[in-house]
Amino acid sequence: MSAAGRTDAPTHGRTDLPRVFEGKGRQELDAVLAKYPTRMAALLPALWMVQRAHGWVSPAGMAETAEALGLTPAYVKGVVTFYTMYHQHPVGKHFVQVCTTTPCNVCGGEKVAEAFLKATGARRLGETSPDGGWTVIEVECLGACGFATPVLVDDDFIERVTPETVPAIVARYT
Repeated sequence: MSAAGRTDAPTHGRTDLPRVFEGKGRQELDAVLAKYPTRMAALLPALWMVQRAHGWVSPAGMAETAEALGLTPAYVKGVVTFYTMYHQHPVGKHFVQVCTTTPCNVCGGEKVAEAFLKATGARRLGETSPDGGWTVIEVECLGACGFATPVLVDDDFIERVTPETVPAIVARYT
């Protein structure tokens, strides 16, 4: 698996996304469904499957998930829009979340976010770098105020990040 937990190449930015729940993907979904008492209960893992395959959960991915689980598209969209962990638009190969809640911000959280933008070539928070490699966002809390500034790069939790340590962190993923 890649650093972002994906099992194949994500299809960032494409609108002609392949279906996820066919062939091997359907077998994976069936294995997930066997673990839950209802199809609705398997919604979050099914959405992770879509995001892992494509790098984000597109409207087509939401519709396919609804169809596969026998749910309404509106219900699936409601879940996707509720949880911040699901990307509703294409993001870079690496997704960086920098905590800028007050305790982390006092310790330099905004400067860490700025350093990630500079080191990755992303122009603004929430935008993907021109090479498609990086998306950097600020988040409200990563639950590690005592280890400021915490950062998530893909699924890797990194504590005590400073602007000076950012270039070395970025280098690990390139």
